[in-house]
Amino acid sequence: MVSRVACQNAAGNGGKGGSVARKTSGDVVAQRILLMAEMRSLDATFAELGRHLAASLGMHHTDAVALLEIVEAEQRDEPLSPARLGERVALTSGATTALVNRLERAHHVVRTREHADRRVVSLHATEHVRGLAEQYFGPLGDRLDEMMSQYPAEQRRQFIDFMVDLRTTLEHHLREQDSEVRPTQSPSV
Repeated sequence: MVSRVACQNAAGNGGKGGSVARKTSGDVVAQRILLMAEMRSLDATFAELGRHLAASLGMHHTDAVALLEIVEAEQRDEPLSPARLGERVALTSGATTALVNRLERAHHVVRTREHADRRVVSLHATEHVRGLAEQYFGPLGDRLDEMMSQYPAEQRRQFIDFMVDLRTTLEHHLREQDSEVRPTQSPSV
């Protein structure tokens, strides 16, 4: 994990952030370093939350994460298709099919065709799973609401905008990297 000292050092060396010169101020570089370290810590905490949920439900971690994705998508009123679920949990289409079949057999999810195009399949959590999610995450939601209420509404909106911009920037970088990836050649024998 990056320490605050490392951030202060980055700020103190003219924004170089190590040996690579930057066109931004040292303060921005230091804050970026600290922000990225905190995001990695947050990501690790989310992963631990998923492992804990999986253990409490007696299921595999991937199944629990998939259920969370399905429940959260429903809360946003944007149900996931099996293909989109596969993208969200980084599985191949075959592995996603096996996952959805497993969740459906366990009565955790149902597939529906409510779209005008009847070929479009949406995934929905069962009432039982929604109840388990509320039981598990309800207290966390209350804690987060309490913590967030300490900040003015405008600051919360700015933070959400910042997070959207941050995600968009990361996604743009990933797309650029994907377009630059060249297949590696095997060394000749």
